[in-house]
Amino acid sequence: MDFLQLAKQRYSVRSYQSRAVEGEKLSQILEAGRVAPTAANCQPQRILAVRSPEGLAKLSRAANLYDAPLALLVCADLSQAWTRPYDGWQSADTDAAIVTDHMMLEAAALGLGTVWVCYFDPERVRAAFDLPPQLAPRNILAVGYAADEPQPSDRHTAMRKPLAETVSFETV
Repeated sequence: MDFLQLAKQRYSVRSYQSRAVEGEKLSQILEAGRVAPTAANCQPQRILAVRSPEGLAKLSRAANLYDAPLALLVCADLSQAWTRPYDGWQSADTDAAIVTDHMMLEAAALGLGTVWVCYFDPERVRAAFDLPPQLAPRNILAVGYAADEPQPSDRHTAMRKPLAETVSFETV
């Protein structure tokens, strides 16, 4: 399957089977995150793989995980992220997003479903997992086997804006 076909096939899964994600598949997903590009190769991502019932219960108090059997909490180590010298912008959030996206797409390639969760209480997450001050929780990727029917891959024709509305060439 080529990349565009994979990207169109992927959808946000909000209903999961109770079946656990195999260790080998989890390793491949985490490897996809490891090799994701980050600004100046600083690699500020810190990923907490949560799969025990106790850990998932703690995380569920801060975010809706849709009963996924695995959640990847993607944090940004603010002490390790690259900072642009011109204006002080820090790459931590962008780096965390790229890492999350790589893991999401690898999960799809492995036949797993995901939903990217940003609607969560970061302070509740920080307290639940005793995160040090420099680690900022940025994304949660719920992962597992979908319990629902896949979305049709041609849905993008109706659901996405045409390129002409989002792309311009050399002028805005």
